[in-house]
Amino acid sequence: MPLHHSAVTVWVTFIVLAIVTGPLNAQEDPVEQYQAPRAQDGKPNLSGIWQAIGTAHWDLEGHIARPGPILEAGALGAVPAGLSVGLGGKIPYRPEAASQRDENRENWLERDPAVKCYMPGVPRATYMPFPFQIVQDTDHILIAYEFASASRVVEMSSPDSDIPFDAWMGHSIGHWEGNTLVVEVTRQRPDTWFDSSGNFHSGALHVVERYTPVSPNALIYEATIEDPELFTEPWTIRLPLYRRLDENMELIEFKCIEFVEELMYGHLTRGADLDNDDDSSDQRK
Repeated sequence: MPLHHSAVTVWVTFIVLAIVTGPLNAQEDPVEQYQAPRAQDGKPNLSGIWQAIGTAHWDLEGHIARPGPILEAGALGAVPAGLSVGLGGKIPYRPEAASQRDENRENWLERDPAVKCYMPGVPRATYMPFPFQIVQDTDHILIAYEFASASRVVEMSSPDSDIPFDAWMGHSIGHWEGNTLVVEVTRQRPDTWFDSSGNFHSGALHVVERYTPVSPNALIYEATIEDPELFTEPWTIRLPLYRRLDENMELIEFKCIEFVEELMYGHLTRGADLDNDDDSSDQRK
């Protein structure tokens, strides 16, 4: 057979296989196909240490690489480029809220609550560049975060429970929808941000999280965000979470308050030092 006939035959075979297998592959949804190991109550067992990989903690929206705020850090301190994790691309801010976000972004080192070691809130705690641990029980699910030693308890058997005040990590009520853990988060303080690019919310924030196992070592995380004071419509982020497979993996304390004491209170201690120096000088006279 001439060479060109062989090439044509190969390409025709490839195209036929693509046509035949394409629709079949399209129907194979890993979310539907995978069956996670079960806990004692028969629900999917999500216990383990997980971590997001990506740039969502820098900016939920798509962004190009940009220099960091500290000149001496050079390339290591730059913000890497990243794709949007929002299903709609852009966050649907109201015009006045978009202006506030832009102002936040210009002043993020001064305004970002995470810089000051405040608990990051939900959903930001999930995709910070730190691991977190899920400890699952029938009535409660504990989620402990390495950053700032934050934690929260998801109430699984008290759908009408509430807390008397707003909290940094809010109030979480969960239930199961098939293989997916659904968590409704309310009562969050308005002080937290979604990322380090100034994306923020008000006290009206309402978050619905979805944790879906798609393999032994991966979850798909979704968070639908509703805040009518700032956004024209609800919007959803979606990203994978990966199980940490390190030998003897555990959360290690990152109590960051000591790292920001000089940043936040240095002006007070420096003033005190000056006063002490003056007192000492007077005593020496």
